Amino acid sequence: MTAPILEVENVVTELGGRRLHNGVGFTLQPGRITALIGGSGTGKTVLLRECIGLIRPAGGQIRLFGQDILSLGPRAMNRVRQRFGVLFQEGALFSSLNVADNVAVPLREHTPLSKALRDRVVAMKLALAGLPPEAATKMPSELSGGMKKRAALARALALEPELLFLDEPTSGLDPISAREFDTLLRTLCDSLGITVLMTTHDLDTLWGMVDRVIVLHAGQVIADGPVDEVARVDNDWIRTYFSAHAEGRGHGI
Repeated sequence: MTAPILEVENVVTELGGRRLHNGVGFTLQPGRITALIGGSGTGKTVLLRECIGLIRPAGGQIRLFGQDILSLGPRAMNRVRQRFGVLFQEGALFSSLNVADNVAVPLREHTPLSKALRDRVVAMKLALAGLPPEAATKMPSELSGGMKKRAALARALALEPELLFLDEPTSGLDPISAREFDTLLRTLCDSLGITVLMTTHDLDTLWGMVDRVIVLHAGQVIADGPVDEVARVDNDWIRTYFSAHAEGRGHGI
């Protein structure tokens, strides 16, 4: 058996005097796309941020690449961060830097590459993300929503990560752009062997390109498995969540 790339074990999260997660646990195997879903306020983004070390849970363990990130010092955690990429919900591009310079940030921080080599890597990552060469000199304010997502994806891919964390990657996109982004992500993950954990509300993303769904509800994981199986779980929230898509697209539940 291949060792899990991410292990979340009995995680407890408390925010504002409220227990958000109460013993959440799951593991990710390499090479699959997993979606984390749940209602508003269930802490999907918080859990994602705990997995990348930006928020510390009140209890439990989180292991990335076999290492307990809650016990790592800054230098060791920095080495772990070089093995994963992150795409935040709004892209989080630096507004004062053009697209090429945004993508180059991880390369400047974590590699000894010369500027010439960095420029070549940046150009390759922009092409991988489906952006034309002329996008490199544009400022974030000049980009459409879809182009911002692709630029942020190019930056997330800069260090050739084994794992990608994506927070609502298709939010704010029109349906055509969202499906194009899904297709791009699926192609990249299949061709490069990248593992993905994403949060999403997009049912078309779930049905179209996700291998596995984890459902958060009332502080715990209430379902975990392939989309077809999860959509049939006998739970009121799950039934309501999937019913509109099932009626519109003919997926039986």
